[in-house]
Amino acid sequence: MSDKQGVLGIFSYLDVTIETVKKLRDAGFNNLRVFSPFPNHEIEEVMDEPESIVRFFTLGGAMLGAACGVGFTVLMSSDWPISVSAKPIVSLPPFMIIIFELTILMGALATLLGFLVNSRLRRDAPRTMYDTRLSEDKFGVMITCSKDGLKDVEEILTSQGAEDIKFDGV
Repeated sequence: MSDKQGVLGIFSYLDVTIETVKKLRDAGFNNLRVFSPFPNHEIEEVMDEPESIVRFFTLGGAMLGAACGVGFTVLMSSDWPISVSAKPIVSLPPFMIIIFELTILMGALATLLGFLVNSRLRRDAPRTMYDTRLSEDKFGVMITCSKDGLKDVEEILTSQGAEDIKFDGV
């Protein structure tokens, strides 16, 4: 049996949820998850999560796409040169379309890859703790703590006006 205990507090209002997270953080509880029926930047700020690295996947993919675009067009023109008048064999203006298209394509694919790698969808939320009201109109704060801190967590959730409190062994 695990020494960890999961506690889920359900709230109706966003500001109360944010205040609850602040109080729990001040009390030393750092293993928190907040469930919300809609995305909200205030929740992201109070959770103090690190910034996503997906943007670096996008940048890397875009740079790789641009390099591939330049490489394909220059190598193709060098391999099969077609001399037209006094125009140079390798000329950047006509190649810009291919370079741009490959930049966008590879950047988008790398973004998708970065999202899938870093999303960790529902990574540690026990299925028994989830409440369907959290996807409709309620907010939830899930805390994973030791059994010793259970009383403190319950006290904070109750003092903040949690409508419902669920307990589960993690």
